[in-house]
Amino acid sequence: MANTKSAKKAVRVIAKKSAVNRDRRSRMRSFVRKVEEALASGDKNAAEEALRAAQPEIMRAAQKGVIHKNTASRKVSRFAQRVKALA
Repeated sequence: MANTKSAKKAVRVIAKKSAVNRDRRSRMRSFVRKVEEALASGDKNAAEEALRAAQPEIMRAAQKGVIHKNTASRKVSRFAQRVKALA
């Protein structure tokens, strides 16, 4: 348990930041799931639309430090490849 005033504040700050990061990660995963579902259905237009919506969310998560920037780039790249292959 935190003893000092500064340690108690640090616990509060960490809890707040963790909640924000958890929400960001959850939002990103929701967009990723929509792309996966569109790819699974085989609908190219829906997949392109879902990817267009998901890309900024994925990159924003990387920019905010929720995921690594290379992980974000890899995800976007692989999704783009899969969408392109639907033709």
